[in-house]
Parts: sequence; structure tokens; C-alpha cells
Amino acid sequence: MSGMETLVPFIGDKKKGEEPTIIVDSREASSAQKIVKGLIEKGVTIKTQMLDKGDYILSDQCAVERKTVNDFVYTLTRRYLFEQLFLVKDVYPKALLVLEGYLPVVYKYSSIQPQAVWGAMFNLAKNGIAIINTGSYKETVDFLYTAAKQEQIVEKRSPIVHAFKKCATLSDAQIYFVASLPSIGREKATAILDAYQTPVNALMNVEQWSKTVNGLGPVITNKVKEVISTPYKESKQQQDCKTEETQ
Repeated sequence: MSGMETLVPFIGDKKKGEEPTIIVDSREASSAQKIVKGLIEKGVTIKTQMLDKGDYILSDQCAVERKTVNDFVYTLTRRYLFEQLFLVKDVYPKALLVLEGYLPVVYKYSSIQPQAVWGAMFNLAKNGIAIINTGSYKETVDFLYTAAKQEQIVEKRSPIVHAFKKCATLSDAQIYFVASLPSIGREKATAILDAYQTPVNALMNVEQWSKTVNGLGPVITNKVKEVISTPYKESKQQQDCKTEETQ
């Protein structure tokens, strides 16, 4: 194994007490609360912010996109999954896709051929996107924690959010607007716009989302309705900030 890295950094625990920091996309943190809680329980410092690409930033070179197996199969008919991951790869050399769930479930789908799933995974792998299959959110927590420690404690890298080239098209702006709503994200935003064509039409028909858009139930639609229909009230924190600025 001359010239090759040993497994010692991966299995050793020489520096107890040092714990990593992971930057988590705010929408991912909202929809994957069990993962965030599990990481915190392991001692990870979590910082949340809205990320243009990726769900978890582990270092200046490593970013992770997480998809459940069901979500991955659903997105096979939409090009943006690949575009999104390749954009991550452009600025994070160690771009990873975590597929969470029981992978053989792909054979249960009647509308998607298993060969399409394996073909998509091969296409990502041959283009440098590493794929990690975890059986549950607990395994995802373990993987993220281990990978973050490897990047930060062993390799001495810090988690850094890199800027992405903005796509200033009208459709991108529409997707970004709808995706910013609670528990929506890009995938559901695209599905909503496919169904309702314009953001205005989508917001006017939010109560119909559960009937027309797959994966949108009453919990999500009620959160969205609360945001778009509740009168704005300035928070105490905002008032305090304004007071400090005028002093």
C-alpha cells in the first residue's frame, strides 16, 4: 500500500474533545430535524443558512446533497437534479450524494424501470459524484459526523460556503421564490409551478396543493398558508436592531 492513505485516520480517535462544525441549509434543517438533532447530540456545532446548492457543507472542499430513495426516483424525470449536483461539483471537489433509505425499493415502482435508477447513479458516479447509501436517518447522522471529523479534525479543513454562479433567468427566480416557502424547497417548487404555471396562481390555490402536487399534505400547506396570510408584525429582535443602528 505504498503511497496510499491508511485507514488509521478513519478509525482512530486520538483527538477526543474536538468536534466538527457543519453548515446546514435552512430548508434542509427544517425538513430533516431528526438529522440535525442527532448531529447536535454527537457534539456537532450546527450553523444554518440558506444555501444556493447542497444541503450540508463539511469543509471548503466537501458538500453533501441528501435525497431519500423515493425523492431520488421522483427526480429522475427532472434534469435539475443532475445540473444541481454538477454545479456543486464545480466548487466542491468532494461532492457527495447521500441516498437515504432501502435502495432495492426501486423494484417496487411500476412507472420507473430499475435500470433507469442504476443508470442515473452510474452517470453521477462517472462524473465524480460519490454516492453513499444510508439505510436510515441515524446512519445518515453517523456518516455526516464521521465525514465532517475526517475533513475538519484530520485534514484540518474548515467548512466554507462558496459562491455559485447565479442563473438570472425568470424561471430560476420563480422557483427560488416558491422554494423559499416553509418546507418546500426546489423539487416541490418545480412541481407546484408545473401544476399552476405562475407563483401568483399557485399561492391563490394553496389549499388545492395536496390534491394536485405529490408529497404536499396538510402540514406543509398549513405552514405556507400561515406565512402568506398572517399580517406582518415586526419582531422584538428587529426592533432592537433598529434601535442599535440609530444610537
